[in-house]
Amino acid sequence: MAVQSFLLDNGLRVLLAPSSTNVVYAGIAVAAGTRDELPGESGMAHFVEHMSFKGTRRLTSMQILNRMDSVGGDLNAYTGKEETVYYSVFLREHLRRALPLLMDIVFNSTYPQTELEKEREVVIDEIDSYLDTPAEQIYDDFEAKLFAGHPLGRNILGDAERLRQYTTADLKAFVSRTYKMEKAVLFVKGNVTEKEVMRIVKGPPLTLPVREGVVSYENCEADACSDHSAPSLTGRAGGGSPLHQSHVMLGARSYAMTDPRHIGIALLSNLLGGPAMSSRLSLALRERTGLVYTVESNVNAYTDTGVWSVYFGCDHADVQRCLRLVRRELHRLTDKPLSQRTLDAARRQIKGQMAIAADNSENAALSMAKLFLHTNRTYSLDDRFAQLDALTPDVLHAIACDVLDPDRLTTLVFQ
Repeated sequence: MAVQSFLLDNGLRVLLAPSSTNVVYAGIAVAAGTRDELPGESGMAHFVEHMSFKGTRRLTSMQILNRMDSVGGDLNAYTGKEETVYYSVFLREHLRRALPLLMDIVFNSTYPQTELEKEREVVIDEIDSYLDTPAEQIYDDFEAKLFAGHPLGRNILGDAERLRQYTTADLKAFVSRTYKMEKAVLFVKGNVTEKEVMRIVKGPPLTLPVREGVVSYENCEADACSDHSAPSLTGRAGGGSPLHQSHVMLGARSYAMTDPRHIGIALLSNLLGGPAMSSRLSLALRERTGLVYTVESNVNAYTDTGVWSVYFGCDHADVQRCLRLVRRELHRLTDKPLSQRTLDAARRQIKGQMAIAADNSENAALSMAKLFLHTNRTYSLDDRFAQLDALTPDVLHAIACDVLDPDRLTTLVFQ
């Protein structure tokens, strides 16, 4: 059975993906993230995510926590730059318990001030922990540099001092502006029928009101985010404490999730520094020279732009040597096209990795929901394989010259 989608009268989209197991993965993805925060709302999207579990018009915080725990299910959420996703994993028999709960916490939360006072300290502790982990902090600081002055450059966790000033009214104002039915997707992956889902989401008391229209923050146009950044080098210590090793990230702006070139940069990134220990950067920096424990290349796509980056950690004295080795590998890709044999091997490798990743039902459900939320599309594994098969050495060479040019990269170093 193919993936199904349908639209409720209130504007909420529903996405239903078949599965043969007795475990269901369901959630609500909302197109409201860090880039939707107004000036003065630092960390608001993430804070709303936390506070959505602290009470609704029908349920207390403790009732929310126990609702899925009591039947062995899981209830979770995460905040990104462009979306916030609330989801649950549970046995099929508890569908009527999970879907109403998800809809309640997303659309009917009350953000009580007493709970807010407690939860803000939890989030501030999360920020402090994050600042003590430079290998994580560098990703956000790198995007802050790459998208300087643009909402995509904002830190997801926000600023502790600003968080201390938020009130219930502030959270409700953000939600009223951004949590709109037409900007949300209810997704269900499991052995569940359309009739079962519709009976739950359309029956009382779950028929949801259409939120009144409020002027929302407008995201930038695609061409405003398409230029590549100038080379730069910044030194700092994550969290302000001395570091035992240097943490280094370099990269550039890449392609949006709907850009046909995105699959090409994903293949090149995987060839460079994917999870395989035989990746080019792993061989150059770890296996042959022993300079690093971790080196990886990543691609992150947004609705109107993207990020490609390389991260590694090494001894302070080895930073420049490692950077030279990375740039040498990039020159190999920009100087001339891949051979057909190399392309075939890289394509075979990434197909295997994608198939294994697709076998993780939770990740597959979340990825499917995010893509559908922003593009109103879904792609099967065969669709992705067809995109990979269409790549040629010349197409990949053009992409490499556009994104991987060693002379046009932004570099960030924590020392």
